[in-house]
Amino acid sequence: MKILFVIDTLGSGGKERRLTELLKALKSHQEIDFELVLMSENIHYKEINYLGIKIHKVIRKTKRDISVFNKFYCLLRYHKPDIVHCWDSMTAVYMAPVARLLGCRLINGMVIDVPTAFKIFNKHWIRGRLTFPLSKAVVGNSGAGLEAYCVPANKRVLIYNGFNFSRLENLVPGANIIGELNITTELVVGMVATFWKRKDYPTYYEAAQTLLKKRSDVTFLAIGANTDSEESLNLVEHEYRPYFRFLGAKTNVESYINIMDIGVLTTFSEGISNAVLEYMALGKPVIATGGSGTA
Repeated sequence: MKILFVIDTLGSGGKERRLTELLKALKSHQEIDFELVLMSENIHYKEINYLGIKIHKVIRKTKRDISVFNKFYCLLRYHKPDIVHCWDSMTAVYMAPVARLLGCRLINGMVIDVPTAFKIFNKHWIRGRLTFPLSKAVVGNSGAGLEAYCVPANKRVLIYNGFNFSRLENLVPGANIIGELNITTELVVGMVATFWKRKDYPTYYEAAQTLLKKRSDVTFLAIGANTDSEESLNLVEHEYRPYFRFLGAKTNVESYINIMDIGVLTTFSEGISNAVLEYMALGKPVIATGGSGTA
């Protein structure tokens, strides 16, 4: 069986982690031949480079670069995969018509969140309406997400996120991480998530500052892409910034979670959170926004 996996980026997000772990697992299946297509130069999970798989890069010149359709057409026509597995709504839009034209089965893995109000204005929901009819199956990581996207019942496939416990085998000693971050407080609270519109960092920061008005024995970590951006820092008042560590994306995130006393996830839309699984795998109590797939 030949599979072509297609994803917009391999940045430090949840779906990127899931794809990386899947490719690592599939390497032991000799009967499966697979290749990877990226639409970005961004590769956070560097282990992908050591799997010995072929990686194609199809980079858009603009957001509406229609030449991408032809690039995907040529790629599929040459490699003739049995299955094309897309991991986000953008690649699904590009690949759905091409796969149908060339007779490849499309596995649509774009359902990774739970859209709520005003779905008609949600670009991912609209992309689902366009691509679900052309998909052999639609994979979601939460029942709430499959329901919210109105995926046809005969195409729904629910696969919850998992956790690879081998990630815990080489943790950096907690004392080393505490020293690296210059933490002197008794307690550490952290949130692991990309700083962007789907993750509710303003609520996390506001709650932290409310707590710091009452006590000063807690350091708050923000771990994930763009958490070290100026926009992120500006959500915290200067007097409280000494109690925060804005760490950006980390490859060894488990070692940082390991020093936390509590793991937090405030979010507007969520399927099944990788961060929550990571907190639980390391035995940390979790405080998370209700609703969506988290409940």
